[in-house]
Amino acid sequence: MRNIRLTIEYDGSRYQGWSRLGKNESTNTISNKILDVIQKMTGEQTELFCGMRTEVGVHAYGQVANFKTSSDMDTVEIQRYLNRYLPMDIAITEASEVSDRFHAQLNAKSKVYVYRMTVNSVPSVFDRKYSYHCFRRPDKALMEQAVPLLTGKHDFNNFSTAKQSKSTVKEIFEIEIYEDLEEMQITIVANDFLHNMQRLIVGTLIDIGLGVRPKEDIDAIFAGEAEASAPCDPKGMYLQEILYE
Repeated sequence: MRNIRLTIEYDGSRYQGWSRLGKNESTNTISNKILDVIQKMTGEQTELFCGMRTEVGVHAYGQVANFKTSSDMDTVEIQRYLNRYLPMDIAITEASEVSDRFHAQLNAKSKVYVYRMTVNSVPSVFDRKYSYHCFRRPDKALMEQAVPLLTGKHDFNNFSTAKQSKSTVKEIFEIEIYEDLEEMQITIVANDFLHNMQRLIVGTLIDIGLGVRPKEDIDAIFAGEAEASAPCDPKGMYLQEILYE
């Protein structure tokens, strides 16, 4: 069996996330759309493993997935076939054959999310579906004061919206905040993320930047003495990259 690695770009607006399991299981997911085409292409039933399960409405510039097949199609043919039959809001930007030991999730070393937020006075008509518009500009300096409290290894259970069956200790390597006259971007690099962890962190940082809450609330959230802010709007959230050794 060959092991095929895919790099995937998608607009998550109309999907129920990468996959939807349990009592709310849905077939309208990114993974199901890709699996349907893979199975038609190869005539095989297979599994598709991803580097990071994105939530409802979240987009991706660089999702990574892998599947195994006995098909003898070369990787260029695989990429072209998938892009021909996938919906136009999902694209395979790269396909390659990798070692049998490669696993998109288990081998991932870090994951990068970026949040796009417009801060100019007039909301953009053309960016409205792919960025969040904040009618008040958050104070970047206040947000940056909260960054050291979030970085490093912590138990992020209180920065998640789902019950966890595995360890809730994660490590954030870096949070970078960029702004210009029209847009603010928050980039978070971590070894892994819990369900909606990145959205709760961004929502809390925005509230700190708007003066709604102090940076000291970060420690209180970790301690269970305060709640994280509401998750940020998913339309501005992108899985930018998954890094491997």
